[in-house]
Amino acid sequence: MIISGVQKTTFIDYPGKIASTLFLAGCNFRCPFCHNRNLVLNEKWLERIAPKEILAFLKKRRKYLEGVCITGGEPLIYRDLPKLISELKELGYDVKLDTNGTNPRMLQELHDKKLLDYVALDIKSSLDQYDRVSGVEVDTGKIKKSIDIIIEGDVDYEFRSTVLPRFHDKFEIEKMGKLIKGAKRYYLQNFVARNTLDKSFLNERSYTDEEMKDLAKIASRYVEKCDIR
Repeated sequence: MIISGVQKTTFIDYPGKIASTLFLAGCNFRCPFCHNRNLVLNEKWLERIAPKEILAFLKKRRKYLEGVCITGGEPLIYRDLPKLISELKELGYDVKLDTNGTNPRMLQELHDKKLLDYVALDIKSSLDQYDRVSGVEVDTGKIKKSIDIIIEGDVDYEFRSTVLPRFHDKFEIEKMGKLIKGAKRYYLQNFVARNTLDKSFLNERSYTDEEMKDLAKIASRYVEKCDIR
């Protein structure tokens, strides 16, 4: 496992909790609009922090923090992730996981072992557009399985999507809403042209505030709550 960064204190990454965020390097997607270019590509210059250092820090901070967010990159590419989360739980932390949903087997394992308290799953597109938007060939059956695990499970959750005009028109947003029909919480995030994986996307336009509101209205037909973040 490669831990490449720590945000020691965050009030926004874990809803309702004061937390720390761990950034894991590496990802199995290559979304061209991704703004975590350095983490995704696991650049050689990135910091490498040993898990034991993280655990020692979090042990000292226990009386000030309530939760730990694990994000990336894509955390579920690491086989030793369950071990790290188990150690965080032993310290008394609630754990939030950010994932792209490509490893439902590990996601189910973490659910079954009661190791997760909150899951945020990124919905990239409707299933028939996943290869185009993610930049790789995707087994969309795994994406659907992860969605089902989350909606049918007993762990608190949210779905979220970064949207931009090139990939996500109103018809696409409707299909994405149908994909997670019945979900209790869905957030749309407007694309920001910053440090993108594909540098040509630095010139890509974002939606206006009014356009984002219109997209949220469409998605809200299928979920209990859809907000703009």
